Amino acid sequence: MEWKRSFLSRLFGAGQEETEEMEEALAPPPEAALPPEQLRHRLELPESHAIYKLWTIYSGQMEEPPPLPELALEGPMDPLLPDSTGKAELVRLQMAVNSTANGRMERVRSGTKQAKGEELPVLPDLDAQVTVFLSKDCLTAWVLVYPPVSGGRELERKDLDRALEEQQVSFGVDTARLDALVQDRERYFKLVPVARGADTVAGVDGCIVDMFPRTQEHKLTVDEYNRVDYTNLGFIHSVEKGGVICRIVPPTDGRPGRTVRDQEISATNGKPASAPKGRNTELSEDGQALVASITGHVEFSGRSFQVKPVLDVPGNVDFSVGDINFLGDVCIHGDVCGGFTVRATGNITVEGVVEACTLEAGRDLVVARGVQGDSQAVIRAQRSIFAKYLENSCVYAKQDLETECIINCDVYCGGNVTVRSGHSKIIGGKVHAAHEVSAGIVGSRVGNRTDVVLGGQPCEEFDCQLLTKEIRELEETMERTSRQPESPSKASRLGRLRVQLVVSRGKLDAIQKEQEALVLEPQDPGVRRMKCDTVFPGTVLTIDEAVCHIDDVLRPCSASLVDGEIQLI
Repeated sequence: MEWKRSFLSRLFGAGQEETEEMEEALAPPPEAALPPEQLRHRLELPESHAIYKLWTIYSGQMEEPPPLPELALEGPMDPLLPDSTGKAELVRLQMAVNSTANGRMERVRSGTKQAKGEELPVLPDLDAQVTVFLSKDCLTAWVLVYPPVSGGRELERKDLDRALEEQQVSFGVDTARLDALVQDRERYFKLVPVARGADTVAGVDGCIVDMFPRTQEHKLTVDEYNRVDYTNLGFIHSVEKGGVICRIVPPTDGRPGRTVRDQEISATNGKPASAPKGRNTELSEDGQALVASITGHVEFSGRSFQVKPVLDVPGNVDFSVGDINFLGDVCIHGDVCGGFTVRATGNITVEGVVEACTLEAGRDLVVARGVQGDSQAVIRAQRSIFAKYLENSCVYAKQDLETECIINCDVYCGGNVTVRSGHSKIIGGKVHAAHEVSAGIVGSRVGNRTDVVLGGQPCEEFDCQLLTKEIRELEETMERTSRQPESPSKASRLGRLRVQLVVSRGKLDAIQKEQEALVLEPQDPGVRRMKCDTVFPGTVLTIDEAVCHIDDVLRPCSASLVDGEIQLI
């Protein structure tokens, strides 16, 4: 503060006490008293800076002290700059203020003279000076006006226009603010934005609007009568040839910007959306839609939509139709009669009853009116099975199984078995699920043995049993065939049997290696639990290696494994 005290003494001839009073009156207010919006991106300068010396000179010319220098990039009505941008601009602003303030102060010093007979030096007459500061991106222009010194001329509008013209500022100039600045009593030592350019507007990327769902949610709805409609699960999404699968919204072009120097700034255009084009789909002529090239079932396969052919059987699968082996989805509107086989790589939907037959689905399997297997039906799905009821059948579901009733079935499920609505019973047979079995009633009043097994890999274990049996039968067949007299048919048959045997052994080896890897690197088996309203005697519950025989009626019952033992709650 010594420089200010001596400077004031020299300028105004004030004594020590008067100087201290003047310093107190002109001291800047504490930061806490300033509005919060003025604390951001404001240039703070030391008291020894040249701009405060110029302010002190100007204060001596005024009856009342003027406001202190206010060098804020944003005013009370201006949007705040991002912190990174604001901090970078403050560095550039400080360099500009250092240069202009030091230059003007040098002009004051060089022009100051000591008049004869005068105690204080005589300052030179300097007109008001306009300095233009441009942001790095040239989208904003500020002006900083230094006041006149001694008898110099006050700020005029032509001074502002000339300074802007010298900096080539011609676009987005706020003429109203320039006019107001000339009349503003606090126009000096204040950073004022007077021109703003037009920023670029980036184009919007193209997008895809789907007409069909990308994921299938298997949610069964129960009506007020506790019934589930298994005919309306929505697994097959049919589309006609030429039908729209998804809309392709094109990108928009960006809008170029303009600097305050009237220079164009190029804008980024939106990126086109990649059409999820898969098998049996094609783009429309205008490229704004993905359409089906065949009639079939729409499915999303991770990255693209594809249309799979759908085999639609209007009636029963019987002697009029024969066995079905189809690469796609199969929809049967009638029954599947005993003795026939239906295999599909996709979903299988049966609106009627399934009798003693074989069904194998590469994805989901839906049987709207249930399965009457006569101890011969084999029902397999690589994903989930949904059926009205299951009776006297071998059931295999790689994911989940949902039904209303299971009677005397061998069930192998890699996920959860849920028996709900309707009878909600599991009676007899064996239900092996990896995680959870949930039902209303397990067992029967007459004490039919009902096995519930939780944990392990039910589907893989079943596959091992099936392949082991198949390999044994193939080996027996080969041995019988080899004892037959030599003939072309014998050689041909032995060749086919060898191929089948190699394939089956390869499958068995792959499954066994998977199981061995899981033994070496055990993983969290997850929840293993049985939940039901009633459990009757004769039910045998197995969780991992623990076995529990139910000897009494339990209502309700929740069973899980705790410290290696089955706990019934």
